[in-house]
Amino acid sequence: MSVTITRTRRYTAVQKAAFAVGAVFLLVGILGFIPGITTNYDMLQGAGHHSGAQLLGIFNVSVLHNIVHLIFGVAGLLLARAVNTARGYLIGGGVIYLVLWLYGLVIDRESQANFIPVNTADNWLHFVLGAAMIALGVLLTRRTAVTSDTAVPRTTR
Repeated sequence: MSVTITRTRRYTAVQKAAFAVGAVFLLVGILGFIPGITTNYDMLQGAGHHSGAQLLGIFNVSVLHNIVHLIFGVAGLLLARAVNTARGYLIGGGVIYLVLWLYGLVIDRESQANFIPVNTADNWLHFVLGAAMIALGVLLTRRTAVTSDTAVPRTTR
């Protein structure tokens, strides 16, 4: 007689969110290398503010920028496997994007410091991404405490 054990794995909301965010970053990294979706593709450079390529005609990109999106995407897919790492990916990644937002606000965009490269649209997207990722990481792992008001009373006989 053979016994078959079937395990179903349920993913938590934070794991699903980390997976979705990672998938979007992976997609964005791929799209950054596709002419037509990336306008001025012939102006795509390795790094720096001289890259004239723009994803969707809005967001400045370079080869470095696209590779970072690919790496960030793969990291999200891998870290979504466990609750703690999914939470860490969302919160840590959100912090990185908020720092990138601040960096984009203070640098001279025509200087060598703009190595990513970033423009105004990138800056505000980085802010929204950072805030959203942190919110997802925190809110989707928040535990609600059971208080005496909500506890189910026991009956004794």
